[in-house]
Amino acid sequence: MKNYLLGCDWGTSSFRLRLINVQSQQIVDEITSQEGVASTFTAWKKTGEPKGIARDQFFRQQLNQQIRRLSEKGSLRLEGVTIVISGMASSSIGMEEVPYARLPFPVDGSQASVKRLESQADFPHDILLISGVCSEHDVMRGEETQLIGLLALPGADHYPVKDTIILFPGTHSKHLYIQNQQLVDFQTFMTGEVFNLMSHFSILKDSLETTRSINFSKSELDAFKSGIRELNATSILNSLFRVRTNQLFGKLTKRQNAFYLSGLLIGSEIKTLVHKPNWRLLLCSGSNLYELYKLAMQELNLAERTTTISADLLDKATIAGQVKIMQSQLIPISK
Repeated sequence: MKNYLLGCDWGTSSFRLRLINVQSQQIVDEITSQEGVASTFTAWKKTGEPKGIARDQFFRQQLNQQIRRLSEKGSLRLEGVTIVISGMASSSIGMEEVPYARLPFPVDGSQASVKRLESQADFPHDILLISGVCSEHDVMRGEETQLIGLLALPGADHYPVKDTIILFPGTHSKHLYIQNQQLVDFQTFMTGEVFNLMSHFSILKDSLETTRSINFSKSELDAFKSGIRELNATSILNSLFRVRTNQLFGKLTKRQNAFYLSGLLIGSEIKTLVHKPNWRLLLCSGSNLYELYKLAMQELNLAERTTTISADLLDKATIAGQVKIMQSQLIPISK
């Protein structure tokens, strides 16, 4: 298929494969699954390695199954289409470990760390594995591709990129510091993971009721704001135990308490930005977190210097980043 690529976003716990028209950067078709890098690696250790199957070969077999799914879903012939993979597939538990790029990292993708894997008789696709970026104390994989793509999108010249901190909320939230068209530093916050640990595996689990809904009531948002304000009164470790006493003393319902916990954790993450008044903020948030992070920005008086990127635009950024990195590596488009 001429002028197409297969864009794969292979995260720790999720998988997405899309057929992309390179010229328009439009998605022709896509599939998703929960077969992330972590579960694939575990499956290889359990069933592949004992049989002498090399790790990269096992990952190719899993990719083949997903490519077949996409082909059958859209009645597509995908032989020979190049695959560009971002995320955790280039990690120590992925298909093949690729060294991190280092700081400072140009946001045009010209210094991205990549590795090309040639097609094979039973796998007729060249693979471009995109690695992440490391600093002296931190690492990331995947966000660098979104960053490159975000600043390459049409209209991106309207985004502040001079002395700007770009936020990517999530399980491991990232704060990326951009100066002079370069990523000069970044920080990881385990906000989402700590919420999951507290709400499912700690003493607090019986005091909470979590939800995946993105429609929040006023009482839930008030509880969220209460969690943010609590950070000014005491330490986060003491505040966490108040999640339990909120429920014991009937101050909040279990559902409201989950929002209180979110306020504590998201507020603790965002509060670090209050002391950096000379930096512009660019919030790139998926729909399930957008309202909460936006509200946290307002509560901490950060809204005036914050620009928000929609979930749809952030999704396009991953595609644009994969295309730009492929083009910068002079990888030929599938004919």
